[in-house]
Amino acid sequence: MNGTIRVGKLFGIPFYINPSWFLVLGLVTWSYGSGLAAQFPQLGVGLAFLLGLMTALLLFSSVIAHELGHSFVAIRQGIDVKSITLFIFGGLASLEKESKTPGAAFWVAIAGPLVSLILFGTLTVIGAEIDPSTPLAGILGVLASVNLALALFNLIPGLPLDGGNILKALVWKITGNPYQGVVFASRIGQIFGWLAIASALLPLVLFGSFGNFWNLLIGFFLLQNAGNAGQFAKVQEKLAGLTAADAVNSDSPIVSANLTVREFADEQIFNRQNWRRFLVTDDNGQLVGSVSVDSLRTIPTTLWSETQISQVMQPIEISSTVASDRPLLDVVRLLETQKLSALAVIRENGVLVGILEKAAIINLLQKQAQISPA
Repeated sequence: MNGTIRVGKLFGIPFYINPSWFLVLGLVTWSYGSGLAAQFPQLGVGLAFLLGLMTALLLFSSVIAHELGHSFVAIRQGIDVKSITLFIFGGLASLEKESKTPGAAFWVAIAGPLVSLILFGTLTVIGAEIDPSTPLAGILGVLASVNLALALFNLIPGLPLDGGNILKALVWKITGNPYQGVVFASRIGQIFGWLAIASALLPLVLFGSFGNFWNLLIGFFLLQNAGNAGQFAKVQEKLAGLTAADAVNSDSPIVSANLTVREFADEQIFNRQNWRRFLVTDDNGQLVGSVSVDSLRTIPTTLWSETQISQVMQPIEISSTVASDRPLLDVVRLLETQKLSALAVIRENGVLVGILEKAAIINLLQKQAQISPA
């Protein structure tokens, strides 16, 4: 999964760690360990850095709690959470699909910051009851302040942050168009990205200071992800209203089960050299199997004229078919999640419509772009 390391499950949700997380874990451990060693010399270096590591792990636990907030609300809405991933800038809960209404999308987005604010309040109250001169009070203070910062930073109204998703939901509510909400929020996210980059580069140019280096990384992170979200929303908008049948290849490789292998070779293989696998239908046009060109090698050529395709075809797995009226957006997700290159499109009665390939969807998008008004 893009170089990430799976470390188990949380409440049934696959949990991954990006290698960049280990860098941040080390930096945070060193930073807080050094601070504790300087502030409380009686701890000793070893214990101070052990407490620094514990603090770092608790900080990331706060990030996980933030993402679980999003996840639990999504699950209550019937949305599957594919994974939670920790990486250099925090965490990411990957959801199966978008909420059905702008109100539902709002609650998924706000849930994370609300969890962080609750943790901030709880840790602040607990810390107030502890002697401020102890290391525990210092650790609780750090955890509280980080949770507050996590909530406020994520409330910035630009994608891919939670505030951007809240803004998306509001625009969706006003316009009735979820894609306009994504495009608008992605543009705001790009603006904040440029501001973050400027806040890092100006001190560097004017004073030679690298103090805002993290702002530079955050800026590029916002620019890239906000731009990707906006582009994907435009693609989604173009695909909205289309079904699997709209993207079927007009020259789909379909053969009759009654053909002999000789007829199949003469009529299909030599005329359609680009296809290596053909879908097989019966007399009623219903999909009954598939046959590959390579499978013919197992049959002596002397038997080709008396062997029918029905005798050499392979059964079709249900996972490689899709209903003709299924929304094309769902089909795109299916192709991506199942790592498929093509699907057989069938009607409700089992009649084959044709084959749908990723390339056909791209061609369909290009045609729509050509006929769209400027």
